Amino acid sequence: MVGLTLRRSSDLFGVSEDDIKKGLSETVFLRGLQNVLSGIARYGITMPQIVNAPFMVVWDFTHRCNLRCAHCYQDAQKALPHELDTDEAKRLVEELADAGVVVIAFSGGEPLMRKDFFEVAAHAHKHDIYVALASNGTLITPEMAGRIKDAGVEYVEISVDGKDAASHDAMRGIPGAFDRTIAGVRNSVAAGFYTCIATTVTRANYAEVPDIYALASDLGVNRLMCFNFIPTGRGVDMAGQDISPEERRDLMRYLMARTREGKGPEALTTAPQIAAVAVADEKGVPVGHFYAGEAIEGKTGLLADFIGGCGAGRLYCSIEPEGNVQPCVFMPIVVGNVRDTPFLEIWHSAEVLQKLRDRSLLSGACADCGNKYICGGCRARGWAYFGDIHAPDPGCINNRDYWESLLVGEVPVLPSQKKG
Repeated sequence: MVGLTLRRSSDLFGVSEDDIKKGLSETVFLRGLQNVLSGIARYGITMPQIVNAPFMVVWDFTHRCNLRCAHCYQDAQKALPHELDTDEAKRLVEELADAGVVVIAFSGGEPLMRKDFFEVAAHAHKHDIYVALASNGTLITPEMAGRIKDAGVEYVEISVDGKDAASHDAMRGIPGAFDRTIAGVRNSVAAGFYTCIATTVTRANYAEVPDIYALASDLGVNRLMCFNFIPTGRGVDMAGQDISPEERRDLMRYLMARTREGKGPEALTTAPQIAAVAVADEKGVPVGHFYAGEAIEGKTGLLADFIGGCGAGRLYCSIEPEGNVQPCVFMPIVVGNVRDTPFLEIWHSAEVLQKLRDRSLLSGACADCGNKYICGGCRARGWAYFGDIHAPDPGCINNRDYWESLLVGEVPVLPSQKKG
């Protein structure tokens, strides 16, 4: 039966039996597979597919930060008064492991500002969870990189928001941040991490993306990830810096072109529209809203409707410093607290999460779009701009009318900011 399944899967999806067998020998792969099968057992086959537990939890480990970024979704600066302590954090790690979570991405604030980060990260690694770190990079000295490595972290993502000190430091709010950040990137690459540069794209740095990609290539990182700008937290004050739907489409085409060339880091984006753009341009098969590379032989494209599109509340969620659970770090809707309620109970019972998983509830052009199962729009942007988790994503060219409704002059303004 196992042999037949391997052969059938290999034929159907154009993946070699050896690659499948290799995946089955890896703990992370097995955790993900078990998660999917448990989700199917609980919910059946759904479009998009609902899993038994989030593949990834982004854990905003602390509110404390040594920078003051203009677009910070958390408005981070000082630690909150009741952040989960070390023992609570380690118990939460065990709970997430038992639930079947595959990846924990420690974020913040700046997670390295908590002295117990290494102990908690090592505890996650001990429980066979893939551990990632999202950092501003300024604290990653060679010695720090070694400690992070020893804690079992495998993936390091460092934010770089400009091609040089002038543009990066203007966004990060602290003079000298750029040089320290780039040093952190170099130290992460040297330590052997899978290293990613993360760039939140706004009007301020849109034209610099090719230069940032060149910088990423020169530094030897594995990936450039271009994040959607979402006006939440401190970012509410700079909503006018959002790029237009056309600029976002052109950005996605640029990133896909760089990835297809294969001469530098892979270039990805958190904008779920990348799948729809890839289909429209016949440039590749979408296999999730982070990637749309070269067309894969076989029928892998059949998976797109099941795994594609925005994963907020469906494939991923966030846990905030004091234990609040949110659908997404950019969507500040509290659906429960792990101090009061078991995590899996929150995941399966929270009404907001259940509604996010139902694409039939989408509105605007998203409602009738043929790509709603491989895209669905960024739900955090619908929430941020219209106060509705099912509202259209104004970053898509199909929702151009909604984008124009937000404009005052030539810049987008949140409804709450409009006067009169």
